Amino acid sequence: MNQVIIGVGSNIEPRKNITKAKAILARDFELAAESAFVRTKPVGYTRQADFLNGAVLLHTDWTQGRLRRHLKAIEGVLGRPHQQQGRRRMLQRSGPRTLDLDIVVWNGKVVDRDFYERDYLKRAVLELEPGLQY
Repeated sequence: MNQVIIGVGSNIEPRKNITKAKAILARDFELAAESAFVRTKPVGYTRQADFLNGAVLLHTDWTQGRLRRHLKAIEGVLGRPHQQQGRRRMLQRSGPRTLDLDIVVWNGKVVDRDFYERDYLKRAVLELEPGLQY
């Protein structure tokens, strides 16, 4: 069984969309814990609403690739099976988003460089896995 920490963020109806995302994740996986969710200022493109960011800890027997594809489907990028989230890829990497789901830690190993660049993400991850070696 793989232990995974997923970074979760939104700045378009964030409470509603993060609640939906957590419900979908809890339906599809063993959702073991969640961090506090905090408001953060946008990075890069700053002429947009603040974000709500946090993380969830889940267990899955899926591969990392399969899980990543599923997260993108939840975001609505692939248009299946959870198109209602409606995220659209933009030319700007840091633009507004309905939902952003990223694998940050896979079986105790940091796999997303944003962990090192975003203090709010590091705090959320360490809240879920305080003994993480990074």
